[in-house]
Amino acid sequence: MTTFVDRVELHVAAGSGGHGCASVHREKFKPLGGPDGGNGGRGGDVILTVDQSITTLLDYHHSPHRKATNGKPGEGGNRSGKDGQDLVLPVPDGTVVLDKAGNVLADLVGHGTSYVAAQGGRGGLGNAALASARRKAPGFALLGEPGDLQDVVLELKTVADVALVGYPSAGKSSLISVLSAAKPKIADYPFTTLVPNLGVVTAGSTVYTIADVPGLIPGASQGKGLGLEFLRHVERCSVLVHVLDTATLESDRDPVSDLDIIEAELREYGGLDNRPRIVVLNKIDVPDGKDLAEMVRPDLEARGYRVFEVSAVAHMGLKELSFALAELVGRARAAKPKEEATRIVIRPKAVDDAGFTVTREEIGGELLFRVRGEKPERWVRQTDFNNDEAVGYLADRLNRLGVEEELMKAGARSGDGVAIGPEENAVVFDWEPTVVAGAEMLGRRGEDHRFEAPRPAAQRRRDRQAERDEAAQEFDDFEPF
Repeated sequence: MTTFVDRVELHVAAGSGGHGCASVHREKFKPLGGPDGGNGGRGGDVILTVDQSITTLLDYHHSPHRKATNGKPGEGGNRSGKDGQDLVLPVPDGTVVLDKAGNVLADLVGHGTSYVAAQGGRGGLGNAALASARRKAPGFALLGEPGDLQDVVLELKTVADVALVGYPSAGKSSLISVLSAAKPKIADYPFTTLVPNLGVVTAGSTVYTIADVPGLIPGASQGKGLGLEFLRHVERCSVLVHVLDTATLESDRDPVSDLDIIEAELREYGGLDNRPRIVVLNKIDVPDGKDLAEMVRPDLEARGYRVFEVSAVAHMGLKELSFALAELVGRARAAKPKEEATRIVIRPKAVDDAGFTVTREEIGGELLFRVRGEKPERWVRQTDFNNDEAVGYLADRLNRLGVEEELMKAGARSGDGVAIGPEENAVVFDWEPTVVAGAEMLGRRGEDHRFEAPRPAAQRRRDRQAERDEAAQEFDDFEPF
């Protein structure tokens, strides 16, 4: 059963915002006490966060669909809906987030680093929040926005200072087990190591991590063996260590040819030319291995490599190797630019930036004007088109934003088609310069004649008072015999 996964496709859905509430306060003698509809709650976000205790993406391999909770709708009595709960997904240190096209969206390195993979939708405003001096009692509320739907690819690239590379059964797992406290599986057959192993090494005052990268054979960069799956784990390492087997039983192999083949695969993979290399001739505890190491060492040193003869089984040459690696790691850390605090850059919008665009398109021989922009598209999503007053409110907002004026400038005429939003999810209507909606039946936009109409209860009180006054007047006019 698979216990290590370093690449998954994740389907995340943020929570949708709750709808606003259209409500009117009612109590005795106040049949129209004013709007009191609350706002809808915000939808929950989907957040990827680095957790040092997580080492694999296995959970997301088995459950690739994740969704945050929706916001609750608003209620009467000015009660706002509850916000949806954010969904926090822990990922291993060194996880790279990509879109389906392979573009990097985020590189999550360091405990606590987070990335919002899907943004929750805004909650809709209730009619209490939409009320104004001109629109005293809106008979509608705004809908909540749907949450984002995203398909992302998560790739794990091991965060280590040193990478051990070499043929299967070259002794990489044995070497990492004696240099650190790691306990990898060790056996005398190829591809014993199926997952990268990490270990922590202490050499003097320097502490660094070392990784055993499995699966490198001829053709690894083209997908043979396990190389293509795990070569990505070499990318973050500062130092590469070639572990060469000096006691191999295969007649067509020797340490120099093994080095040339692995180097060719690293060059084919790309991006690793500037990493310092060290060559380790392993298994010198075997008599033939010791002799072969002494034969090839001059050739390797002539190429510019630092060569160490070691035996993981007999613990020979390990101290010198660990301190040499600590020296290279220290240099690499010192050469890295110091991390600066994130600068906050404020980019104000230009004065003439309306926040939307109007373009002319021709679809099927018919002219169409498309409106794109954050505000118009959000307003359309939040409009209940079954409510005429809400449609009139949308027309007011678009007009104040300048959409109608820009349509005129673009050459739109009465009856032309106008689409607001992207092609796959747009609201299309026939444009009229003066929008007539059911809201206008109430009077001018923003006014509500319901407040000016006589209230039944108040009229009944006035009628009863008039009857009492008339009866009192008759009593005063009465003259006894």
